[in-house]
Amino acid sequence: MMLRLTSAAFLLVVLFVVLGTVINPPTNVYMFSEAQRLGGVKHQWVAMENVAPVMARAAVAAEDANFCEHWGFDMAAIRLAIAQGSARGASTISQQTVKNVYLWQGRSWVRKAMEALITPILEAIWTKRRILEVYLNVAEFDEGVFGIDAASRHYFGVAPDGLSDTQAARLAAILPAPKDRSASDPSGFVRKRTSQILSGAATIRADGRSACFES
Repeated sequence: MMLRLTSAAFLLVVLFVVLGTVINPPTNVYMFSEAQRLGGVKHQWVAMENVAPVMARAAVAAEDANFCEHWGFDMAAIRLAIAQGSARGASTISQQTVKNVYLWQGRSWVRKAMEALITPILEAIWTKRRILEVYLNVAEFDEGVFGIDAASRHYFGVAPDGLSDTQAARLAAILPAPKDRSASDPSGFVRKRTSQILSGAATIRADGRSACFES
């Protein structure tokens, strides 16, 4: 009986991931809860081809520089995080996408275990470009502001395909703590982080680490 239940659960997960290759998730658990709390959120899906390419590179440079080289888990980053006694920088864009789309926020072991199980499935079924597209469309950029389309308009009054290099890097710089940082009124830390991300985005483009999601 347990084996059947486990098999059924696994097949259900695979089905949801397969559907995610062609169906854009309209919301997620966190976005729904924020909409209930705030009385609505800003969110509009935008296809990857309508996002400035530099935004994709900036997000990868900021959050997961080896995105094109791993299968969902950046083992080098994990080992470094363990050595430093911190989880910062160990979570890949693939893991964050799984959490944002299929799971919930928080640090419970149950959620982390489910994330670890689903991430390789996502990597096996979705393309890297699709993973990044979904990530950019569901990420939180400010209170009640979700996705790169809403973020571009909220902070800079432009569509996502009109973002400049600096604007894209500033948006990437606030991703770890969007409610505490501003892309349009950047602190000294955000300005410094923006400079680092601009350099990192140029580097991954030059050395080929952006090839898996660049068309």
